[in-house]
Amino acid sequence: MTGKPARKLRLDRRGELKAGYFADLTVFDPTTIRDRATFEEPHQFAEGVHYVIVDGHVTIERGSLSERLVGQLLAPAA
Repeated sequence: MTGKPARKLRLDRRGELKAGYFADLTVFDPTTIRDRATFEEPHQFAEGVHYVIVDGHVTIERGSLSERLVGQLLAPAA
């Protein structure tokens, strides 16, 4: 699901769970996931998302944002 878009965008070591790749994962419940953001309150976490892992570090755990923010702006390789 993410490997092909990462290859098409030429994002190096992204989109697959492999040794030496960046670990970017979202763990969610497909039966309960839903967007909670509104125009009045746009900065809301989605319901049903249990974990967000960026570069191998947990950044969201059960609706709570970690103090350690990681990641970087992604741009296609030259």
